[in-house]
Amino acid sequence: MGKILVATDIDASPAEVWADVEHIDRHVEWMHDAEAITFTSPERSGVGTTFDCATKVGPFRLTDKMEITEWEEESVMGVRHVGLVEGVGRFTLTPTVSGGTHFAWEEELRFPWWMGGPIGGLVGGQVLKLIWRRNLKLLASRFD
Repeated sequence: MGKILVATDIDASPAEVWADVEHIDRHVEWMHDAEAITFTSPERSGVGTTFDCATKVGPFRLTDKMEITEWEEESVMGVRHVGLVEGVGRFTLTPTVSGGTHFAWEEELRFPWWMGGPIGGLVGGQVLKLIWRRNLKLLASRFD
């Protein structure tokens, strides 16, 4: 499956946006597809942090097992997905000329055969793109 990329501009500095998104357990507050996050490591932030995310997309429910692979304060958070859905993702926060933040969310996921494999990934990718655009609108609204 190809990459999924969604992005938005947020009317807050990268430091302000990071202060919110660095709290992984709070992602359920702005991600419609994330129902609950349970840490599976003693760490709650930084590279090496692991967690399970109970995820629901339409009729599909699964536990997305993730590990933080990149952590650059106010700049980048990267994850590796393991389990039924595999792949990598990252949030990138870039300052805008106006003092805000350009927030980009990029994922590259591989779906299991029972979710249609590569074909399911193409269709699922379009569905996820719509959901994640809505997620970013909700994230941005936290700074209005």
